[in-house]
Amino acid sequence: MILSGADNRPPMLDKDLYDSWKSRMELYMKNRERGRMILESVKHGPLIWPTIEENGVTRTKKYAKLSAAEKIQADCDMKATNIILQCIPDDI
Repeated sequence: MILSGADNRPPMLDKDLYDSWKSRMELYMKNRERGRMILESVKHGPLIWPTIEENGVTRTKKYAKLSAAEKIQADCDMKATNIILQCIPDDI
């Protein structure tokens, strides 16, 4: 059984129909704001946050210090994670 997603909810995964679900998920993601970036995050992994060195200590940059493009990518990474988590049934 394929459970179709509404515009605001991704399609639920059915283990027996993975290929169909994958195609519908790609379309669902592409239809979101910055959808291609969200899909790229799923396919290639999230942004590797840049590091900075302060007083001899290397640490990850804070979100507020990221460039505009890095902030957009970080937001898309979060959206990608949320979309996937919403469509995985509890029994998986």
